[in-house]
Amino acid sequence: MANAIDYQRVINFAAGPAKLPEEVLLTAQREMMNYSGLGVSIMELSHRSAEFGKIMNKVEQDYRDLLDIPDNYKVLFLPGGGTGQFSAVPMNILNGGTADYIVTGSWSAKALKEAQKYGKVQEVFKKPKAYTGIPSHDTWNLNPDAKYLYYCNNETVHGVEFQQTPYTLPNVPLVCDSSSNMLSRPIDVAKHGLIYAGAQKNMGCAGVTAVIVREDLVGTSIPECPIILDYKTQVGMNSLYNTPPVYSIYIMGLVFEWVKKQGGVKVMEERSIKKSNLLYDVIDNSENFYCCPVDVSARSRMNITYRIGGPGGNEELEKKFVEEAKKQGMVSLKGHRSVGGIRASLYNATTIEETMKLAEFMSEFKDRYFSLM
Repeated sequence: MANAIDYQRVINFAAGPAKLPEEVLLTAQREMMNYSGLGVSIMELSHRSAEFGKIMNKVEQDYRDLLDIPDNYKVLFLPGGGTGQFSAVPMNILNGGTADYIVTGSWSAKALKEAQKYGKVQEVFKKPKAYTGIPSHDTWNLNPDAKYLYYCNNETVHGVEFQQTPYTLPNVPLVCDSSSNMLSRPIDVAKHGLIYAGAQKNMGCAGVTAVIVREDLVGTSIPECPIILDYKTQVGMNSLYNTPPVYSIYIMGLVFEWVKKQGGVKVMEERSIKKSNLLYDVIDNSENFYCCPVDVSARSRMNITYRIGGPGGNEELEKKFVEEAKKQGMVSLKGHRSVGGIRASLYNATTIEETMKLAEFMSEFKDRYFSLM
């Protein structure tokens, strides 16, 4: 039996679960049957074992190193995904008070709707006709008594991303969903009360969510909070109250090692700027053949969304684009079902060379079909 299989891989532009670094996949493949000489797979390793304890400690330390997390913040690795945190955040922090939500896309809208089950929650600005930008903070209606101000750092469906930490009032903690752009750019942890990120975009495979929470926000949950979502319980048990997503945490650790080896988050940001510029340059110079609906100031580096054949899109051209791209080994370019169009997700594992191939294909496709607009 062969030790390795030569798989034919495509360029995966999926929004998540997303492309993983090849080095990570090969390490996981090599260690699948026998992790660290123990004679068992990592998937068979007890979460109470000393060996897994070493993995957890290293994963946390690497995460702290990559983000320069201050000592007065706790780090948790929890199940439930980002959607689980839609509930966990208000159940742990709201506690009879009020909260403000910055809604810039479908994910922050879902978080708002979930939080409304647990207390008084308000949007800081009127819902727009379409999620295509971020209103200036001087138009926001902020509550000085809010328990927290919530935002989603990058909206994967609409391609809207904050380019800097949003403004908040004194003594109102910022809560951030950074699931889809974590590790793609530096984030000032000290400006936040809580940051969470599902792993399946930039940090690993689906199944684990990393939560960074300031110590003073731990221990204020409502009595109805499920115990596995209670930050105080999970902090006290080092994320081991129940069996954690062992394999997902292991993969996350391999990704952290890979990011550090590449040069850290700053290098990831430099690459993200180069990659996203490659596609936006094609879009902006296509004579409206490609149209990105998002304001330039809020364009996502992670999820480039656009229509083909004009601002409203030509569905026949978009279908042809996806089909022809697939024949050239580029997959998962169809836009989210709620907005249509095209979406190219450029997470950390996607290389500049792979992005260049897509940019070149876009230019060629425009040359061939421009007359059909």
